Amino acid sequence: IIFMNDRLVPEEEARVSVFDHGLLYGAGVFEGLRSYGGRVFRLDAHLDRLWASARAICLEIPLPKAAVAKAVNDTLAANKLADGYVRLVVTRGAGSLGLDPNRTKHPQVIVIADTISLYPREYYEQGLKIVTAATQRVQSAALSPRIKSLNYLNNIMAKLEGLRAGCVEALMLNHKGEVAECTGDNVFVVRSGVLLTPPPDAGILAGITRNAGMELARTGGLA
Repeated sequence: IIFMNDRLVPEEEARVSVFDHGLLYGAGVFEGLRSYGGRVFRLDAHLDRLWASARAICLEIPLPKAAVAKAVNDTLAANKLADGYVRLVVTRGAGSLGLDPNRTKHPQVIVIADTISLYPREYYEQGLKIVTAATQRVQSAALSPRIKSLNYLNNIMAKLEGLRAGCVEALMLNHKGEVAECTGDNVFVVRSGVLLTPPPDAGILAGITRNAGMELARTGGLA
């Protein structure tokens, strides 16, 4: 069951126009949220980031935050998911061929709820191998990493490098050669009991879970 704009519909009825600029040009924003025990983890923080990303690309989300929050919870409930993954997407909407966003209309709000398993269980218990990708993180001056947009090609190219090397993940560096993040994860190091992670100005996405981890470390006296 998928939420589309203002209602829940069966998966086969959830359709987006082939002229939607989210499909044609990656013009849109999204959030990936987790739910545990039927409760969405830091929903308000995810919504704040979604709205910030939308403002950065001059995209007006056609629903208020309260309605989007309800849509997320309703979609989880409709799919009978207590522990699940939610992909919340807002597209630019359908328009003519060409880049001009002023020629688009009817932005699409889409909520998909499902289960997800990024890695096999043994990787969490025993660790995993990664490679450093040749694909650099896009420079902040070219495209702000604060914008969680539908254009994820930079991460996908680095992911392909990892897969070709027999690894499920790859480490991405910024244009200075500094560690930024992995293709789908923030990076942490524990050194002498201190939790370390690259700063936002390294060109990373300010991850919600990253922030939660650092907060936990501070309250636990680690960072």
